[in-house]
Amino acid sequence: MAINVLSSKKGTIISKYIYGHFSEHLGRCIYEGIYVGDDSDIPNVNGMRTDVVEALKKIKIPVLRWPGGCFADEYHWKDGIGKKSERKKIVNTHWGGVTENNHFGTHEFFELVKQLECEAYVNGNVGSGTVQEMQEWVEYITMAGESPMANLRKDNGQEEPWKMRFFGVGNESWGCGGNMRPEYYSDLYRQYQTYVRQYSSEKIYKIACGPNVDDYNWMDVLMKNASPWFDGISLHHYALTGEWLNKGTATGFPKEEWWSLIKSANRMDELIRKHSIIMDKYDPEKRIGLIVDEWGSWLAVEPGSNPGFLYQQNTIRDAMVAAITLNIFNNHADRVYMANLAQTVNVLQSVILTEGHSMIKTPTYHVFDLYQNHQDAELIEYYGEIPENISLSISKKENKITITICNYNIENVENVSIDFETNVNNVKGRILAAEAMDAHNTFEKPNEVDVKEFTDISTNESEVEMALPPMSVIAVELDV
Repeated sequence: MAINVLSSKKGTIISKYIYGHFSEHLGRCIYEGIYVGDDSDIPNVNGMRTDVVEALKKIKIPVLRWPGGCFADEYHWKDGIGKKSERKKIVNTHWGGVTENNHFGTHEFFELVKQLECEAYVNGNVGSGTVQEMQEWVEYITMAGESPMANLRKDNGQEEPWKMRFFGVGNESWGCGGNMRPEYYSDLYRQYQTYVRQYSSEKIYKIACGPNVDDYNWMDVLMKNASPWFDGISLHHYALTGEWLNKGTATGFPKEEWWSLIKSANRMDELIRKHSIIMDKYDPEKRIGLIVDEWGSWLAVEPGSNPGFLYQQNTIRDAMVAAITLNIFNNHADRVYMANLAQTVNVLQSVILTEGHSMIKTPTYHVFDLYQNHQDAELIEYYGEIPENISLSISKKENKITITICNYNIENVENVSIDFETNVNNVKGRILAAEAMDAHNTFEKPNEVDVKEFTDISTNESEVEMALPPMSVIAVELDV
């Protein structure tokens, strides 16, 4: 296959926020995964697991979404501030019916964001919360001067306000966030966002609850009725192996489930294209960002685990899903501004799994590692005959070009020739690959699926040739 790269053509900047993550009060994502408390014998800084924080910093996590998800619309933020011993215990009705102690709240989230050196994306409660509650939370977080909520924050030990770049007004309001109709939610959005006040000089990027998968009517109604008041609108799509209520297993699956999950992941391209057409009708200047703040594989839970905790293994197949999806986001950088993988630790398509003192990086983690260079890089267009089992995106930052390419064929090697408009130098590659369809890392074998140097690559002036093994994700860097 031959691909021609338009390396001199000016392209769209790939927003670094496409490489964002999502941490919900769900299962062992927050408690045990990210937060262990400052009295834990697991190494931590102010309660945050040191190993998890360092691993996330290594892949340059740009933004973290919290507290949900469905949990966001039953979360009342004042329950999670003040002395930990006096905080109200709550029942997580969405996820497992467990009681949690609220020890991880607003102060702890912003401590985590500080340690990760990333931006904060806070999701507000529209489903069961009030306008006043949302307004006061924004005031508590961002007000620098003297006010009731700023003074309360100071009384709780935080003198200076925090920086909150992103704020979501409700979550999945068409479902767990209130089972609303788009006409009703669009009016509620207009009301609630009015009180997401601007207490600092840095503008809060307001995000409206957008459609579930292919609900194009929801997108049209929201764009028509409320788009002047939001900066971004969300989209949720999970990759499935079949029916929603009959999810396939994360390991030990047949070949047909490899292909059904891949097909579901590839559908993201169609969804973005069709939703973008609607957005273009009302926003031809592309001021409004498409925020895919929940995406990833949703498979059956691991045997013996709490069904409400959504704990699943993560294999080379999930790495294919991540690579395909991130390439799609990159190639739609003119509209996709942020995305958040669901979820960061121990839930759904996690980048990290923990068990007591132990931590492992999943194949999906390694894909985010391979794709780092795309953050805030310039998208490069290409053309040619692309085989149906190949996914790729190309970007440029200064004089360095990064190619990320995925061969999700189970058995066949794909030979690829990529031609640039000028001579290339200093070509080097890294690869993530496996022999088995469900190859994965375990606490006993944490490096079973890992990144290695990629050597099956050659250059001839302006041309780069590669032989892509089956079930592989490759990142190539070169100078032009």
